[in-house]
Amino acid sequence: MVAFFQLSHAQNKKPKIVLVLSGGGAKGIAHIPTLQILDSLGIVPDLIIGTSMGAIVGGFYSMGYSGDSIAHITKNANWEELLGGKVSLTDVSVEEKNEFGRYMVDFDWVKGKPKVNSALLSDQNLREFLSTYAAPVYRINDFNKLPIPYRAMTTDIVNGEEYLFDKGSITMAMRASMSIPTIFKPIEHHNTLLVDGGILNNFPTDIAKKMGADIIIGSDVGGGLEPKEKLDKITSILFQTSMLTSLIKNPGNRELCDILIDHTPNLTYSTGDFTSSNEIYEEGKIAAYQNMNAFVTLANKIKKFKQRAHELPQTPKKFTINDFIYKNISKPNIDLVKSRANLIPNKEYTIDEIKNGIDRAVGTQLFSQITFSATFKDDQIKFEIEGHEKAKHQIKGSLHYDTQRGVGLIVNYTGRNIIGEASRFLVTLDIAQQPGFRIHYQNNFGHRKEWWWSSEVLGQLLTQEFYYEGVKAEDLDNDFFQFDNEFNKNINSLKSFYGLGLNFEGTSFKPANKSEINDNVFGLENYNFKNIEVNLHFNHNTLDRLFFPTKGRFLYAEISRSLYHHVKYNFSDPSTPNINGKTNGFSKLNLTFEQRLPLHHKITGIIDASVGFSFIDKLQGGEHSFLEYGTGEAYFLGGYIHRPRKNTYLFKGLNDSELLASQFMMLNLGLQTHLTNSLLLTPHFNIASVSNTDFGDYIKEAFSPSGDWQDMDEASLLLSGGITASYDSFLGPVNFDVSYVNRINKVRIFFGIGIPLNRSN
Repeated sequence: MVAFFQLSHAQNKKPKIVLVLSGGGAKGIAHIPTLQILDSLGIVPDLIIGTSMGAIVGGFYSMGYSGDSIAHITKNANWEELLGGKVSLTDVSVEEKNEFGRYMVDFDWVKGKPKVNSALLSDQNLREFLSTYAAPVYRINDFNKLPIPYRAMTTDIVNGEEYLFDKGSITMAMRASMSIPTIFKPIEHHNTLLVDGGILNNFPTDIAKKMGADIIIGSDVGGGLEPKEKLDKITSILFQTSMLTSLIKNPGNRELCDILIDHTPNLTYSTGDFTSSNEIYEEGKIAAYQNMNAFVTLANKIKKFKQRAHELPQTPKKFTINDFIYKNISKPNIDLVKSRANLIPNKEYTIDEIKNGIDRAVGTQLFSQITFSATFKDDQIKFEIEGHEKAKHQIKGSLHYDTQRGVGLIVNYTGRNIIGEASRFLVTLDIAQQPGFRIHYQNNFGHRKEWWWSSEVLGQLLTQEFYYEGVKAEDLDNDFFQFDNEFNKNINSLKSFYGLGLNFEGTSFKPANKSEINDNVFGLENYNFKNIEVNLHFNHNTLDRLFFPTKGRFLYAEISRSLYHHVKYNFSDPSTPNINGKTNGFSKLNLTFEQRLPLHHKITGIIDASVGFSFIDKLQGGEHSFLEYGTGEAYFLGGYIHRPRKNTYLFKGLNDSELLASQFMMLNLGLQTHLTNSLLLTPHFNIASVSNTDFGDYIKEAFSPSGDWQDMDEASLLLSGGITASYDSFLGPVNFDVSYVNRINKVRIFFGIGIPLNRSN
């Protein structure tokens, strides 16, 4: 190496220095200290060739980002969001949030057959991340014209050969180079499919030599073939098999390096450990600094030559986009997509504004992904948006189990645009010990598709446990049926809407065991309550996840008036007169508020408050008392998992719907702590003021409750505290809770896994 440097120094022509960065997933972050050393010594490569993560790091460097800038970008990137394949709940349209992320299995149904996705993860977030940082070079299509010329190594799986990107979209080149087979979708390019370059050439120093490199600086995080003793897992065997061609040529490619930064002895993390990016970066310093003398020698030998200017091109903060072109988006969907994107030609946009427009289009949940690129001709900028639509018919499914409702299988059919344009129709069955169903239809309409109609039929056949002084007193079969209709208008398509509702609900109770077999404590043969109401409602949701959110806010407010309220109560004792008629009228006010406060990158504060008030008309002649017989329209408090019936509110420590009240105010506080990315501990404290009186009597005592909440004749204080251990699994959330509730003097234990049947709001 020294002799070569001396030879180069004797020449008057600057030697061509090529930087080669290998693939290696998260381990590629170890390349960054090498870039920082080059910056500190004033060594600017004449060409960068990268594979997979090396193509990402090298691509950023070629655009003009410094090593320090790239270190900052990787340190602050949300790798779980970028590579996790999940769209944030904040980017989902308000009318789609209720179905988002609720199923374990999700596949298209095409021509009578299931079509399984060719990739495990969506790359939407990754594409947008790369496009945002590639904005400074948005006009450059020839990679030789970048601040540092650049090449990205990919694999053409159609023709079985290497494909080296040297022009076009640098975002596409970087993304194609890391298209790990079966993990990310292959990139379609010129009638072929491109996947991860590491399949055939993970450390392409041979390409550098063919392109006239005089000095090759190679940073390798991949290494060669693993020895027999390390091939003891199916994952390691599959990896070595898939990379066999590349791994075999790795030793020869290493020998071509004039400066070889071999990271493999120092790296203790795997290709998927992106959450340990800071640690990988620190380990990358070791091999880089071990080669410091070679870097200093090279810097001294080339300092007499003029170096390339390595800095980001100057770009305007806003761009005038002359036209937006939509491709591969069907006629029934195009108006909705355009209205949600709200990108207007011949208007100035920042990169973030364009990204937000794309996110709003993705939030319709009509697409597996949306790709985009800019083209330039005669100083005109055209932005091309291409949709990859999901099938018209989709089948989804999930499992669920909990200690209070048993086991169940959710099967869902979702049809798009089968009953009108911009519509969604779904049928969901809960095949369970306590079965249920949901049929839902919604349709967006209006010029901007900001109005939408929603109709839903939902029912469940439950076995409801009723408690007295903390002990189960009776099992009642509890069947309920809801028919809800809403006319809504979006305030913000991703955050909030308000609307008018007209709803019917029927609730019935009867003893699980016939009275002639076992007398029940309620003296009940059967109970039925029917209610028709009109309501005004408001919904605001900025939570970032469906389960275990770490930031954001949820607010739901509803005021309703009952138009029809009829009770039928048959007693098991023939001598007791049955009840059959209307109750006194009532109105309701319901508020639910949830705030997630990120206190630390692993700790989230939870503030959850709810109120439910019933405003009951004076009892008129011929009416039956709502307070005495309006059980079907009471507020059901208790449990650990959100249930589909309306008027149910969680209160840990109580069993599911254990407490019925006409009035309540409740506050739940928690501290959600991530022990790992998927394992959480959440200590919680819950307090409520409850009563089964009218609002006037309740509010006088609501803030100084003294009653026994198991009696409910006056305002009572309800308290509980405990801790929940949770795991975010592929089956859905797994929760194990231990809680204590006042006046019962016992600890309650709950276990649940998966996602139960849901409702529209």
